[in-house]
Amino acid sequence: MADITPVFDGHNDALLRLHLSGRQDAEELFLNGMDQGHIDLPRARKGGLAGGLFAIFPPPLSNMKVNGKRPEDVTFPQLKQADALASTLAMAALLQRVERASEGRFAICRDADAIRAAMASGALAAVFHVEGTEAVGADLDLVDVLHAAGLRSLGPVWSRSNIFGHGVPFRFPASPDIGDGLTEAGKALVRKCNRLRILVDLSHLNEKGFRDVQAISDAPLVASHSNVHAICPQSRNLTDWQMRAIRETGGLAGLNFSVSFLRPDGGTNADTEFDVLLRHLDAMLEALGEDGVAFGSDFDGALVPRQIGDVTGLPKLIEAMRAHGYGRELIEKIAWRNWLRVLERTIG
Repeated sequence: MADITPVFDGHNDALLRLHLSGRQDAEELFLNGMDQGHIDLPRARKGGLAGGLFAIFPPPLSNMKVNGKRPEDVTFPQLKQADALASTLAMAALLQRVERASEGRFAICRDADAIRAAMASGALAAVFHVEGTEAVGADLDLVDVLHAAGLRSLGPVWSRSNIFGHGVPFRFPASPDIGDGLTEAGKALVRKCNRLRILVDLSHLNEKGFRDVQAISDAPLVASHSNVHAICPQSRNLTDWQMRAIRETGGLAGLNFSVSFLRPDGGTNADTEFDVLLRHLDAMLEALGEDGVAFGSDFDGALVPRQIGDVTGLPKLIEAMRAHGYGRELIEKIAWRNWLRVLERTIG
């Protein structure tokens, strides 16, 4: 794999896919390979995936389709804390079991040095991330417990409201300026994350919530898996001022491979060419600079271009970037160095 550029990816939902499988041997499926989904350990090695943020997402389950409508047409109801707590703890336990069963092939990393060490040893470096904190109560006690288990990145909301703020719903075409900002509990959560050195992810937060984090946080602003709103006016994508704010703090944005966040028509067509991804990357580089652009694939959580297919398609994207004129240094920054730089500044 010496000729394959390593990738540190800002977002995947592999834990959710394994959790929803209901399999008692889910960790073995991940470690030994399976025919479903985008990521398992053998395919990660083949594709050059050296690490990434492994998300725990409390699933909406039956809420994913409300009265038969698509997610893009739905404002999701709030998730009950008890339901979110059960699934969050189940996936956190699964993450621990994967590490234990891996015999050194998979490592939960609590700081940037641990990520570098895992990458150097050939282990898959996993940063524990929670996407949507419905499991956490207003007392924030669960944050301390999860932090002790390795939590180092947190998105206060998914694309629905909770006690901390308002997630931006999936709408096209639409602005992210939908709903109110962070609640007082949400502002306290951001401050606690700063104290504990937990990265605050803005990808599912609406515009007012984004501004609140910008005003409160002393850490780099990060949108782990969001694209360019000027190209694809999906409400989940980043506007020009949001990218300027990220750049001003030395943060980053991760290119989301979801076709509906890439395509100018917002469509769910897997026959989306690399040219569309490169157009987003060019615009992100112009807005964020070479140090502010990375990958946030959304593997196992989205429909990705057929040319990528799954994690084994990462070298094809890297080759497309090279053919587009990106040099080796820039490719390495986007592929992994920028995430390592920002994580060092946030989680240590």
